[in-house]
Amino acid sequence: MDTKYDFGPDAGERIVYVREVPVADLPEEIRAQAVGLETLYAVHDADGERLALVKDRKMAFILARQNDMAPVSVH
Repeated sequence: MDTKYDFGPDAGERIVYVREVPVADLPEEIRAQAVGLETLYAVHDADGERLALVKDRKMAFILARQNDMAPVSVH
């Protein structure tokens, strides 16, 4: 069961996760820039690091794809 297998070079897509974030849960400096918005969309890498915050879900997916990443929604 512990046999290692060489899958070759990493040719898979880089997956990022898109999730809705309440503006109220963000730091004050970000809330100040999000006046009038109740939610933003965060793009996270596989390790959970936030890569970006954008105004809407569609923009999050576009941003990810423009950077050669494969976005998926997180509920």
